[in-house]
Amino acid sequence: MKSFLAALHTQRWDDHRYYHHSRINQSLHLVSALSFLAAYAMLFTDPVASALLSWGVAMVSRQAGHFFFEPKGYDHINQATHEHKEEIKVGYNLQRKVVLMAIWAVSPLALYIDPTLFGLFEPHTDSRGFLLNMSLTWIGIGIGGLLFRTVHLFFLKDVETGLVWLTKIVTDPFHDVKLYHRAPLHLLRGELIDPMHARHHA
Repeated sequence: MKSFLAALHTQRWDDHRYYHHSRINQSLHLVSALSFLAAYAMLFTDPVASALLSWGVAMVSRQAGHFFFEPKGYDHINQATHEHKEEIKVGYNLQRKVVLMAIWAVSPLALYIDPTLFGLFEPHTDSRGFLLNMSLTWIGIGIGGLLFRTVHLFFLKDVETGLVWLTKIVTDPFHDVKLYHRAPLHLLRGELIDPMHARHHA
């Protein structure tokens, strides 16, 4: 357990120091984290609202921060190129995120063309039924994306790395609130890039 928690701490620290320099990105992660927490709470009582919130707000805001606001140049603090950081990314790098987000984006069209989605659902008869099936599809894509990368890491790295990453992703909303709750305030003060004073591995 001690090794697991140490690995979790390392993955969280590396994720912050390598991929969250932009205060806009950090602020969007705060929006994403709060949205995910609300989605978690509604998952078993209102799956439609949970899926719409988690994918339509939480994931979009989260990935927009990475794609549009995070610096892509040389990282002087960590002495690493953007290409190197993409190569060593434990979870989904930008290329993998494009694939995941593309699957999410085309899934409503696939469900519209085949209302059973290859026999997985009872065909919808109204808009509410379509939304329910779509929300279940999106939840399935989310869970599938997590499990796919986790098992992938079993082979690329080891079982512990995969399980640590899975734990990190599931608990990221809680950790991101703690880590980035002051990011909007820094942004309002005109600070676009986190100075990253805490460069040591605390």
